[in-house]
Amino acid sequence: MNKKHQKTLQHIFQNPVQAGIVWKDIEAMLVALGAEISEGSGSRVRIALNDVRAVFHRPHPQKETDKGAVVSMRRFLKEAGVKC
Repeated sequence: MNKKHQKTLQHIFQNPVQAGIVWKDIEAMLVALGAEISEGSGSRVRIALNDVRAVFHRPHPQKETDKGAVVSMRRFLKEAGVKC
């Protein structure tokens, strides 16, 4: 992972929860961690990392995530064994 990916990971695990993380940055970080990302219907995105699977919704029309999505992503990463 490069510095930008590490910074995105730090933002996800930051307390208090930070909104406004750009979704493309999260996807790029996931790919760098070895995740498989596939398109679902509509704005759904299927993510598999370390045998853990989840479905997320891409934010639209804005490109930044809200706090709820960041909390869900944090939970997914913890279940997949990713630490900050």
